[in-house]
Amino acid sequence: MSNLHGYYLEDLEVGMNDSFAKTITDADVCLFAGISGDTNPVHINDEYAKTTMFGKRIVHGMFSAALISTVAGTKLPGPGAIYIDQQIKFKAPVFIGDTAKAILTVEEIDTRRKRVKCKTEVHVGDTVVATGSATFMVDKREA
Repeated sequence: MSNLHGYYLEDLEVGMNDSFAKTITDADVCLFAGISGDTNPVHINDEYAKTTMFGKRIVHGMFSAALISTVAGTKLPGPGAIYIDQQIKFKAPVFIGDTAKAILTVEEIDTRRKRVKCKTEVHVGDTVVATGSATFMVDKREA
């Protein structure tokens, strides 16, 4: 695997996995709100967030999904892989200061269609905060 290309289809095996962890800061949340345009006050307004069921600000759910994209685009399958789809279920909130860890695990490889299906999870400690699956298009090695 080079820095400019991740795994080729022939290099992947069911069960392979990789991860990326990030401690999420207030600045991360504010920047994500600005980039995405999602300025829901539950993410950016302390006073409003205190009135919600969470009692404080929560990180955007799609921030967790972005951590999945980080693994896919930089580690497994890695650079060159193309995101085809993602199903995700958010199961618990992520709070500012939490360390969220995204994990991708190869579940299926379709060599004919050049597709790889991965289980996707995001954890904060022992808690699964997001779970789902993603499909990627992955190059075959040139003959």
